[in-house]
Amino acid sequence: PLECREVLDALTAAQFDSYGQDRVYPQVMRFGVGVSDHRKDGRIADSYWSALETHRRAWLSLKLSFDPFTRCRERLAAHWPHQVAVGTHKGREMGAGVAREPNNGFQVHFDDARLEFTEDLLDAPQTTQFAFNLYLSVPEQGGETVIWQHRHDPRDEAHRLPGSYGYQETVVADSRTIEIKPTVGEALLFDPRHFHAVRPSEKSRRIALGFSIAVTTDGSMFTWG
Repeated sequence: PLECREVLDALTAAQFDSYGQDRVYPQVMRFGVGVSDHRKDGRIADSYWSALETHRRAWLSLKLSFDPFTRCRERLAAHWPHQVAVGTHKGREMGAGVAREPNNGFQVHFDDARLEFTEDLLDAPQTTQFAFNLYLSVPEQGGETVIWQHRHDPRDEAHRLPGSYGYQETVVADSRTIEIKPTVGEALLFDPRHFHAVRPSEKSRRIALGFSIAVTTDGSMFTWG
């Protein structure tokens, strides 16, 4: 709890940016840089690497007594028999993660690096993907994570929202679902290749640390923001 409070207090005083609003709407705020905003023609754009340097300086400016993303990886490594480390792309270390504040919610969507990128995102061969979120602040009402037992099919594109990363909820109308109400200090690890969403928050902020995880052919876990 004390570590979560330290990070939350620092982020509460920090200046958040937002994901590109031409693609991500309603607006989602973030502290740090996400590779999804720097994808061009299925590849990582050069702009990602310069933005990543700004991102690293911004996190250092918080003057935390520890690196929260390192702490999250340590917690995962305590229960995983292989290495857990930040991933690299063509030999360059990627971002460790971001803080997200989706107070207006996330649209129904999926995350799958092997479909979103035409080249390998990581240097190590990927077999599966997970999403990790550690909750620092949750609203009294709303903010639930909803996951549907449905992975992307090309026919789902008929439900995509214009110009958006997201889909109309009709895409998962007949799918089994689970709704999770997060609590502060709790982490959620799930397969984001299933369609999922975040419900809008009410009355207070919803802030979580997040990153993606690839499990590789040798059992290693590699993370990226």
